[in-house]
Amino acid sequence: MSLKWIDTRDIAIELVDKFPDLEPTTVRFTDLHQWVMELEEFDDDPNHSNEKILEAIVMCWLDERD
Repeated sequence: MSLKWIDTRDIAIELVDKFPDLEPTTVRFTDLHQWVMELEEFDDDPNHSNEKILEAIVMCWLDERD
């Protein structure tokens, strides 16, 4: 399975597993972008992300963490 920017819920699940003790609301978007790019399953154009997508990932991350 390859992840794309639109797979916000699946990306969030991966981030919860990778950073279980991290508070998602404290993450800078530049760091989040880099971490998503570094996910093993991620396969999308780095330039296809934007603030709206990164915000959606953070919101899903919060949901998945709780």
